[in-house]
Amino acid sequence: MAERNETAVSEFILVGFSSLGEKLKIFLFLVLLLIYLITITGNVVIIFIVWRNPRLHSPMYFFIANLSFLETWFTSVTSPKLMLNFLSISRSISFHGCMAQSFFYFALGGTELAFLVVMSFDRYVAICRPLQYATIMEQRFCIQLVLGTWVGGFMLMSLRMLLFLKLSFCGPNVINHFFCDNTPLFLLSCSDTSGARRVDSILISILVLSSLGLTMLSYVSILFSILRIPTATGRQKAFATCGSHLTSLAIAYGSCIVLYARPSGSFSLDVNKGVALLNTVLYPFLNPFIYSLRNKTVKLALRETFRLGTEKLLPDL
Repeated sequence: MAERNETAVSEFILVGFSSLGEKLKIFLFLVLLLIYLITITGNVVIIFIVWRNPRLHSPMYFFIANLSFLETWFTSVTSPKLMLNFLSISRSISFHGCMAQSFFYFALGGTELAFLVVMSFDRYVAICRPLQYATIMEQRFCIQLVLGTWVGGFMLMSLRMLLFLKLSFCGPNVINHFFCDNTPLFLLSCSDTSGARRVDSILISILVLSSLGLTMLSYVSILFSILRIPTATGRQKAFATCGSHLTSLAIAYGSCIVLYARPSGSFSLDVNKGVALLNTVLYPFLNPFIYSLRNKTVKLALRETFRLGTEKLLPDL
């Protein structure tokens, strides 16, 4: 162990998907670039129309706009570097850049899970306690919920980051992943990582499983309320909305459980890379469509917003 401490690592090499052929790399780069641009555009459009259109000035769309803002940054933590590495030969990332990427990935991811709890609670109040909705979900309380998710997510993951700052990295410096995830970083450390691994696993497991439990509790209550709706049309409409949300939740929590809330060593790092793509690329891509762009109210607000914008730009036509 003493021999490995002779030099400190100043940068890491992200292996990513370097074993793929050059033509396939270019193809994947173009696909990921298209997905990334659609993701960013979709989320920015949602934020804009929620801000501009009074029709969407309600707690549900306030939370959706905040989720879109978060998703924009979450996918930007890993996607640009992933795409760049498809075209780059070195695939290097500085030590401090790696630590920053790891911190923001987990901090934003933890905040997102908290947001899913808040959004499920909002739907629970709207469906199960509709007469009290305006009283419970008043503006000040909604702002407190949003601030609480951001502060809580970043504070919890700051504790986790302190574990990594105490670890030593003295070579090798090759990360078998497309971003600075926790498992490959633990494998590269020349420190005793047993305690840090244990605390890291406990923190992430508590976050993932507790948020999943609270979210499912809300949706189970919603399910029972839907079953009591007297008309088949009303039940069908409610089921359609909840069904799309549950699809999104299945991807988010399924990938998180596979990656971070299961026994270490259950899957290879190559499998982890594939699952991580769902979490960092596919999930942020689907969210604008699942939560907003399929919604009739959002589509109507979108048409109104852009019609007004067109009329202002072309007043004489």
